[in-house]
Amino acid sequence: MKHFKLAGSRVVKTGVAIFITAWICELLDWPPVFAVITAIVTIEPTVSDSIKKGIIRFPASAIGSAYAVLFITLFGHSPLTYALAAVFTIATCVRLKLHAGLLVATLTSVAMVEVIHTNVLMSFFIRLGTTTIGLSVSTVINLFMLPPEYTKEIADRLETIAYRSGIAVERVFHDILDEQHQIVVVEQELTDQLDKMIRQTEQLIRFQKEESKYHPLVGSDLTQFEQSQKHLIQLRFINYHIENLVYSSFDITDWPAEKRSDIANAVTAMAQSLKHPNAFELQEHRKQFNRLTEIFWDDTEAITTAKKRYPDELPPELKILYELLSIYNLVENYYKKPQ
Repeated sequence: MKHFKLAGSRVVKTGVAIFITAWICELLDWPPVFAVITAIVTIEPTVSDSIKKGIIRFPASAIGSAYAVLFITLFGHSPLTYALAAVFTIATCVRLKLHAGLLVATLTSVAMVEVIHTNVLMSFFIRLGTTTIGLSVSTVINLFMLPPEYTKEIADRLETIAYRSGIAVERVFHDILDEQHQIVVVEQELTDQLDKMIRQTEQLIRFQKEESKYHPLVGSDLTQFEQSQKHLIQLRFINYHIENLVYSSFDITDWPAEKRSDIANAVTAMAQSLKHPNAFELQEHRKQFNRLTEIFWDDTEAITTAKKRYPDELPPELKILYELLSIYNLVENYYKKPQ
């Protein structure tokens, strides 16, 4: 039975930050809406990002508030005031490279036009105060409540990437061996999906590194995280070698049936190792690797003896075997136990 998850930790923290921010503003008799908006956007995936972007959002919001006050003073509550406040806020934030605070500053600017009716200067300083409350509360909540922890998600994603890499390896090499490599749409989709998943996992690793500045990993968690980074590098290179084959064209290969069968068996064994970690057996893996190496050198010698010439590129057999041997080596490194 699949359990329904109502909310993740980030959603919970956002709700708590909104409540505390609004409560403080009510105590001070300040309008909470601007503080709440700031609190919502300040809950970032990591504490580090919350602090960095908060430093940018404060001056950006101040700029938006200042323009709102200025144009209300000049033109009152008119459509021109809304337009000028928004345009000048955007232009100034872009000019000052306050991109992370652009949206909040613009929303603040146009929203203030509606709520300011008297004492525009006091409204400006109250707006700065509510911004400070929203930023401070959200940052503190993000720091101490349910700290972000990505190691489990990273490990799960790596397992999925390895499984799909096994599928891609099997599909690409069997298409080549069956001389159906010209139909590459499915192969390209497989490698594109892998590339997307790898980039997403790299982002999670960046988040975890940033978070470790405030909540350091220790013991087995640290070891697992370091190993995950190494695993992702291996998977990235595996996908690189698969893509080399996907985006290459090959003539008909000259392998006899026995060699073709040995290569197919080696591909299947390696694919199973990627899809099912328990299927990896080092001695068998190296046995297959040695057999592929023999075929590689046999083909090299045969090509040299026959004096075949490929003026523009390597023979297709050598390119295919080179990529396969490279992936084999990466798979062994992937499963190598940490020292």
